[in-house]
Amino acid sequence: MSKPLATDEVAIIKTSAGDMIVEFWSDVAPQTVENFKKLAKEGFYDGTAFHRVIRGFMIQGGDPLTKDAAKEARWGTGDPGYKIKAEFNERKHQKGVLSMARSASPDSAGSQFFIVHGEASFLDRQYTAFGTLLKGLDVLDKIAATPCKAAGEQSPSRPIQRQHVESVTLVARSTVA
Repeated sequence: MSKPLATDEVAIIKTSAGDMIVEFWSDVAPQTVENFKKLAKEGFYDGTAFHRVIRGFMIQGGDPLTKDAAKEARWGTGDPGYKIKAEFNERKHQKGVLSMARSASPDSAGSQFFIVHGEASFLDRQYTAFGTLLKGLDVLDKIAATPCKAAGEQSPSRPIQRQHVESVTLVARSTVA
């Protein structure tokens, strides 16, 4: 497998638990990367919550409905008002990988993403992996360890204490050590 293409831009995901720095894989998921960057520049992710957290699997965020506690019953269903085409690729879903969340339809992703917290090879070539953490595995671990409650009929995956994105900022790679 080829080494991920390093781009000049990285994202700093500032969360309630600390900062994570993401490197993008534009070589295998160019439209997905551009969509994420576009939403980040618009401030779309600012104030959204990690509404689904499963330790050893992943943390999921990017739903605009999570900005409003009154809409909690619908968390996990929000999007930017459009869907993007899947860009399944050969990148492995392992700890620290950034990937797009979707429904049963392959081309149903919009804004929701997840960061893998453990090995999840069953997602390979089924979900669009589009980046990886350069820094912040400790933050990922901290969010993944948050106590959760059941959300509907699912196993406990809704954080009891809100874990959220304060901002997503795109910066030149050279500005982060």
